[in-house]
Amino acid sequence: MPRRGKHARVFAIDRADAVRQSARPFDAGPAQPQMTASTLAKSDRRRTIIAFAALVLGAVAMGASPLFVRLADVGPYASAFWRCALALPFLAIWGSYEKGGLAASFHGIDRAVILSGVFFAGDLFFWHLSILATTVANATFFATTSPIWVALGAWLLLNEKIGWRIIGGLALCMLGGLALIGQSWGFAPHRLIGDLYGLITAIFFGSYLLTIRSARAKLGAGQLAFISTAITSVILFIIAAALEPRLLPQSANGALILLALALVSQVGGQGLLAVALGTLPATFSSLVIFLEAIAAAALAWAVLGEALGALQMLGGLLILAGICMARPRQSAKDSPAAGVAL
Repeated sequence: MPRRGKHARVFAIDRADAVRQSARPFDAGPAQPQMTASTLAKSDRRRTIIAFAALVLGAVAMGASPLFVRLADVGPYASAFWRCALALPFLAIWGSYEKGGLAASFHGIDRAVILSGVFFAGDLFFWHLSILATTVANATFFATTSPIWVALGAWLLLNEKIGWRIIGGLALCMLGGLALIGQSWGFAPHRLIGDLYGLITAIFFGSYLLTIRSARAKLGAGQLAFISTAITSVILFIIAAALEPRLLPQSANGALILLALALVSQVGGQGLLAVALGTLPATFSSLVIFLEAIAAAALAWAVLGEALGALQMLGGLLILAGICMARPRQSAKDSPAAGVAL
């Protein structure tokens, strides 16, 4: 019996050694989380770069909308309606390729999704009212105050931190926007209602950005853009039918211009904005939208021959500096669904 016990102990020791030997390759296990963390960091950086590129391209695409509206042969409210209505088939195709397909757009409808469509309709409506009731310069200036409302809403509703970089970037972008307008801006008592419409435009657009940021927690960019644009189309159809003498374009060229407006400014502009807001903070994104003003000024100079002086160029540089100052340092912490309660 003693010998048998001794052999049993030796066998147990050998077996324990074998277990340790077999486990040795897994001793590198602690390095695995580091590799995963590194991979996740690279993935986050890649997502941020793609989102920023989408935001820049989207802002440029939205900046082309005034050019198309000016060239269209229908009124501003009719062109706004066609901008959204003609975009729907293309957004439907986009949304059908995302997770859950187009059905997810309807299943994911909530308050934020509905409000995004309502707010964008309000943005377009009051923007055109402002242009009709005051100078284009004043309307543009007051409309560019939207980042102020975005920053306030992002802080209160989305729990986004508003640090000194954001505040400094916002100040530079606001100065740049004012410089882009140049000496065209001015105060006149009889234009106060138009100026007020411009301010309301900014509030609506800022609210639109916040709701898109919130809704991206549940829906893909194409799915969200489709259902939001559908809601906007219904509202704008009612407005255009009530205020415009005609809805249909008067020529094939006019129809092509409206189609280009839909593809470039709505599918490209608003669609890419939805892509970006799935990753980037709302306040920073609102500052990058200032590129829309730069793009509009550059296109007006290139296509329509409008003057572009040194003051406007300085404004563009200030906007670029403000965006650079406010850029997020660690976007991985800014999850789309963080603190959302809309």
